[in-house]
Amino acid sequence: MSGHPGNPEPLSPRAKLAVTAGRAAAAVSRAAGRGSGSVIGGRVALKLDPDLLGRLAQHLDVVLVSATNGKTTTTRLIAEALRAAGPVVSNALGANMPAGITSALAGGSDSRYGVIEVDEKYLAGVARDTTPKAIALLNLSRDQLDRAAETRMLAEKWREGLNGTKAVVIANADDPLIVWAASSSPNVVWVAAGQEWKDDAWSCPACGGVMQRPGDDWFCGECGFRRPAPSWALSGDHVLDPHGSAWPIRLQLPGRANKANATTSAAVAAVFGVPPQVALERMYQVQAVAGRYDVVSFQNRDLRLLLAKNPAGWLETFSLIDGPPAPVILSVNARGADGTDTSWLWDVDYGRLAGHPIMVIGDRRLDLAVRLEVAGVDFRVCETLDEAVAMAPPGQIELIANYTAFQDVRRRVGN
Repeated sequence: MSGHPGNPEPLSPRAKLAVTAGRAAAAVSRAAGRGSGSVIGGRVALKLDPDLLGRLAQHLDVVLVSATNGKTTTTRLIAEALRAAGPVVSNALGANMPAGITSALAGGSDSRYGVIEVDEKYLAGVARDTTPKAIALLNLSRDQLDRAAETRMLAEKWREGLNGTKAVVIANADDPLIVWAASSSPNVVWVAAGQEWKDDAWSCPACGGVMQRPGDDWFCGECGFRRPAPSWALSGDHVLDPHGSAWPIRLQLPGRANKANATTSAAVAAVFGVPPQVALERMYQVQAVAGRYDVVSFQNRDLRLLLAKNPAGWLETFSLIDGPPAPVILSVNARGADGTDTSWLWDVDYGRLAGHPIMVIGDRRLDLAVRLEVAGVDFRVCETLDEAVAMAPPGQIELIANYTAFQDVRRRVGN
């Protein structure tokens, strides 16, 4: 790796100017009530010094985290685990394109580790700039159909971009697209993290043949591409390490998907010398991630806030919520950050919500209403969150929203 972790070389005058200008732009954005300012700050900084991201990363041991689902939570869990070994800088709030990452690293001059969530489209470029020690690849599934390429093309792009990388790649052995993407890397640690959503991996990414899926295994009957043997695995409530030892997972975050995220995070922490027991104990500290999983009080009701951005995410979220008759509010927007195409709603099995009282809100509530109608599920369309909460029968309300709808709800409930 370039540089000496924990011992940064002084920034050049140009880089210092870029960092200062970026911070000023971010401060102006915050003062104007336009959010954290991290993205605009990073854009300004990179305009003044296009190589700034690499310069800011040179003294850090960097881990990159990319996936369609779970990257913000996994980034947070890894950051918590690595704090056992030294100070960490991270883009913990999810600004995961080069501008947001640059902004985050500008505040990490005293850090030893950089734990960075990266948008799938930018992974290869950010890896080139930051010379990571480790790269965690969790899953690939359809998402933002108007913006992101088809998943197989994305896997191909990762495969080319990571070809020959010096980083240790920690990859999900249960997702054929991830295995294909990671297989060009010389040093891969395979993790059996599971894959609930399989609809994007029925054809072989290597040859286009039909995948066979006996039990938890998978292979292509035509070219022989198959699931690699994992060295780490999620087994019930335990992480199995490469020596066969079982370490208990105790999380405050709900659901099987987060146990899978913790398993991958433990495998990443081990690359940096943090043992599984220490890493997993530290992960227990994480209660919520950028508002996700928070239970908030609003109009004398408890609302649990859950984010689901695409079919795979909705499927995992349905397994988290309390059973009927727990009331459920669903909110869907289709703004720029969500992707403007809502056809993905037809890929979600909303029939799994049968028996729940359902209230529907958001910019695209009528699109969602049509989908629920076809699924044969009872629902009420509401104009606002306040109206939906007022209509909900007693009990903790499960609120599931996609990205900008989730931010709208957080603002409304003061979270």
